[in-house]
Amino acid sequence: MSAVGEELAVSTPQTGVSGVLDTLYAIAALLFAWQVLHWIAGGLVLPSPLGAANRLALIAADPEFAGHAWETGRAFATALLISLIGGLGLGVLLGVHRLSSEVAEPMLVALYSMPKITLYPVILLLFGLGISAKIAFGALHGIIPVIMFSMNAVRNIRPVYLRSARAMRLAALQTGLHVMVPATLPEIVSGFRLGFALTLLGTLIGEMFASQRGIGYMLLKAMESNEPTTITALALLLIVFATCASWILLAIDNRLHRRT
Repeated sequence: MSAVGEELAVSTPQTGVSGVLDTLYAIAALLFAWQVLHWIAGGLVLPSPLGAANRLALIAADPEFAGHAWETGRAFATALLISLIGGLGLGVLLGVHRLSSEVAEPMLVALYSMPKITLYPVILLLFGLGISAKIAFGALHGIIPVIMFSMNAVRNIRPVYLRSARAMRLAALQTGLHVMVPATLPEIVSGFRLGFALTLLGTLIGEMFASQRGIGYMLLKAMESNEPTTITALALLLIVFATCASWILLAIDNRLHRRT
C-alpha cells in the first residue's frame, strides 16, 4: 500500500470518531446553555432539561398520546409524500422547458416568501376542518422548495452530459436513468431536506389552528393553559425527531455531493 493509501486508511476512522465527538460536544454545550438559562430565568419561565425530559416521559406514557402522535404522523406523512412527489414532478417538467421555468421562478419565489398563514382561511374553505386541511397546509409549505430545487437541478445539467448521451445514442429512458438522475440527485435531495422541515412545520401549524387532535393541538392547549414544562417537552420531542431526520438526509446529501 502506498503512503497516501496508508494515510487515508488511518485518517478515515479518526475523522469519523472526531465527527461523533464534535456532535457530542455540541449537544453537551447546548444542554449546559439550556441549564444556565433555566437557572437565570427560573422554572416558571424555562424548565430544566431534566424536567422537560421527565415531563416528556409522562406525556408519552399517557394512553391518549398515541392517538395524538398517530394523527400528526399520518397527516405529516401524507403531506410529505405530496410535497416530494408533486414537487419533483412539477420541478422536472418546469426545468425541462426553460421558458416555463423562467416564467414560474419569480412566482414561486414570491409565493415562498409569503407568510402561509394568510392563506389558511382559503385552505379551510376548500378542505374544511379536519385532517385534509392539515395535509394541504403542510404540503403547501413543503412543495415549493422541492419544486425550485428540482427545477434548478434539471435546468443546470451540464450540456456535455446530454451531448454525450446523444453521441452514445441513448434512448430517452436510458438518458433519464443514467444521465439526468445522477446529475440532478444531489440538488434534489437538498430540496427534500428543506421540504421535510417545512412540511412538518406546516402540519403542526395546521393542527394548532383547526384540529382537535395531534401534537400541534397539544402544544396549543399547553400554551392556553400556561404550561411551560409541557410546551418545552413537546418542543423537545419535535426537535429530536426533526434533528435525527435532518442528520440522515444530510448524510445522504453529503455523500451524493462527494460523488459528483
